[in-house]
Amino acid sequence: MAICELHGVTKTYGTGATRVDAIQVIDLIIEAGEFTVLSGPSGSGKTTLLNQVGCLDAPSEGELLLDGRSTRGLTSRQLSHLRGEKIGFIFQSFNLIPVLTATENVELALQLAGRSDGAHEAALAMLPQVGLGGLEHRRPNELSGGQQQRVAIARALVKKPLLVIADEPTANLDSANGEQVLSLMQELNESLGITFLFSTHDPRVLAHARRVIYLEDGRVVRDEVRQPPATRRRQSGTRPSGEVA
Repeated sequence: MAICELHGVTKTYGTGATRVDAIQVIDLIIEAGEFTVLSGPSGSGKTTLLNQVGCLDAPSEGELLLDGRSTRGLTSRQLSHLRGEKIGFIFQSFNLIPVLTATENVELALQLAGRSDGAHEAALAMLPQVGLGGLEHRRPNELSGGQQQRVAIARALVKKPLLVIADEPTANLDSANGEQVLSLMQELNESLGITFLFSTHDPRVLAHARRVIYLEDGRVVRDEVRQPPATRRRQSGTRPSGEVA
């Protein structure tokens, strides 16, 4: 099943002599259960493409479909609602609220999506699944970088999105924490069938990828499928284990 489809998507900034074609005529399909990485040099269009898929920016030309629905002509309010319902985001800088506990940071994602009923309970249930059992009441400054990124992962997943977008998720982590966070996301992909799309320069992320889409100068130059998308095979009571120190 296609989670996301891009048909002839081009994004242009500026006009005339200042015109920049950030991405050019991209045709791409992201299937359910994929663990896919966008790779390429700086300026290749990775972040621009990620923003298109995440409905954070509209194409200059072409069409994006998310879960079978065209985003063409949607208002900012409609796009915001679509993002809240369908997409979870993980950022390299974690973007946690310093004064909120881990539980409250995760709960906030549901509140912003207009799903306050049961939000606290859902957040409490989500944190142990990413290895943060017992740390629910700690604030970000009481957590390691790896633990903060796990809170960010929990925040992205608590909405049960169709797609999780991660922009350089290991950029601010050391090697050990980065590897453990990647292993966690891969386990979530394999056990729950969660669809992940990354943008990265990190070879560690590439090593975990099931599919790598290489970009240069705003175009897809290679699309390498290493393994088929993960299938949902979660067993009752199974959850990712281990915590990042």
